[in-house]
Amino acid sequence: MPRFTKGELESFRDAVVPDLLPGPGEPLRLLFVGINPGLWTAATQTHFAHPVNRFYPALLRAGIIERPIDPAAGMTDADREHLTSRGIGITNVVRRATARADELTDEELRAGGALLEALVERVHPRVVALAGITAYRTAFGRRKAALGRQEETLGGAELWVVPNPSGLNAHETVASLATAYAAAARAAGVLQDQAQSES
Repeated sequence: MPRFTKGELESFRDAVVPDLLPGPGEPLRLLFVGINPGLWTAATQTHFAHPVNRFYPALLRAGIIERPIDPAAGMTDADREHLTSRGIGITNVVRRATARADELTDEELRAGGALLEALVERVHPRVVALAGITAYRTAFGRRKAALGRQEETLGGAELWVVPNPSGLNAHETVASLATAYAAAARAAGVLQDQAQSES
C-alpha cells in the first residue's frame, strides 16, 4: 500500500476521478454515487480508495462482489472488470476532490445533483444508490429524506439512499453497510432475491 505524505495528498485537492462505468452495450444495473472524491481517491484514481473506507468490504460481505478488492494502491484492470461485468458503476455527486466532504458548499452539491441527474439520464442504470443522506438532502432539496428506497426516481432510475462507507461515519459497520447495499443490489438485479434463490 502506498504511503502519501500530507503534502502529497494536498497536491491532489480539486483533482477529478473518472467515473467507473461498463463499456458501450454492457448493462449498467447499479450505479453507486459517492459524495465527492477524497484526496487518497484522487491520488490513486480509484473510488472509495482510502484504507479505512468500508465500501469494498461491505460489497464483499453483501455478495455484490465475489472476491476482495483492495483499492488503497489503486484498482487493477481486473478489479474494474470484476465490477463492471456485474453491471456496477461508480460516480460522485461532486467531481472535485477534498480532504473532507464537509468542505463542499451547498451550491456545489446542488449543481452536482443536476449533473448527476443528467448522467443517469444518459447511462440508464436500473438503480442509483447514493451513499450519504446529508449530501442527498442538500443536493436535491429533500430535507426530510430518510435512508432506503426513495419515492421519487432520479433521471428515470429507481433511487436508493444508502449509508456513507467513510471511516468518519461511526454509526455504521461493514455488516450494516452490507445490508443496505444488498437491498439496493437486489432491486437492481445484481443480487438474486433471497426468497427466489432459496426456492
